[in-house]
Amino acid sequence: MRQLGQKRDRTSLLLRGTSTLLVDCGPDARGQLLRHGVDRIDGVLITHEHSDHYIGLDELFAYKRNCPKEAFVPFSVYLTQKSYEVVRKRFSYLEDMGVMRAVIVHPGQWFTLDEFDVFPFKTYHGEFAQGSVGYVIRWHSDSGKVIRMAYTSDFSDIPDVPSDLLTLDYLVIQSFWLNEPVHNRPNHMSFQKALEYIDRIQPKKETFLVHMGDADTVTGDPANRMLKKYEPKSPLKRPEDGTPYPIPLDQDSWQEMVERVLTDRHIPYKVTVAYDDLKVTC
Repeated sequence: MRQLGQKRDRTSLLLRGTSTLLVDCGPDARGQLLRHGVDRIDGVLITHEHSDHYIGLDELFAYKRNCPKEAFVPFSVYLTQKSYEVVRKRFSYLEDMGVMRAVIVHPGQWFTLDEFDVFPFKTYHGEFAQGSVGYVIRWHSDSGKVIRMAYTSDFSDIPDVPSDLLTLDYLVIQSFWLNEPVHNRPNHMSFQKALEYIDRIQPKKETFLVHMGDADTVTGDPANRMLKKYEPKSPLKRPEDGTPYPIPLDQDSWQEMVERVLTDRHIPYKVTVAYDDLKVTC
């Protein structure tokens, strides 16, 4: 990717309707928001208490500094109690200075933020992220049709798949590895395992793969001896000859590999490998 001039910012999602909802706010938040000319944010959902998903909250201070005096309303930042216990240690001053106000969410309980109905559901991202949740988000399109999507962020499992997750139009799911590793120490989702969730959830319109990594071992790569590299448990293989699929090394090869796997396995769902600044009109 470096040789091709490609890069990836940290994964966030911005939903724009009559109001604006940001899902996760990592260290790249300032640049992402500037590129898209986001002049207001009505709420922020935080998926879990790892810094690459919340450390950009301080950048939202700019919205208060550039707002007419007495006109600014603190951002509502929605997160679980466990996540809040970590986030407040770093950003309690944002609450004290009226930049944000924390709103505790509870897995399994719907809440409403302007035109968005939001359903947090518990995800497993290891014992070091006990506040980890995904979100089902529901709203009405301009034509009046109800749109349902889910955003899963970092996780390796959904302990109890809620029925609300089985009626989606769009699914955003992590794909950190191509192959499920022998030892999934950081508790991330592989594309190999994500296929099981896609098949179970059956998104009607499209699935987007996010939070890609470079931790698969690649034949002949001297970086294979690095700590971040993981050996595959049982790699995805071509049905016709049993040979493993090649490890994708850039944006195009990821998308080509995904389409090949879906075709080979007769999986009838549209799956897109997300990229920086991807825009989707619902």
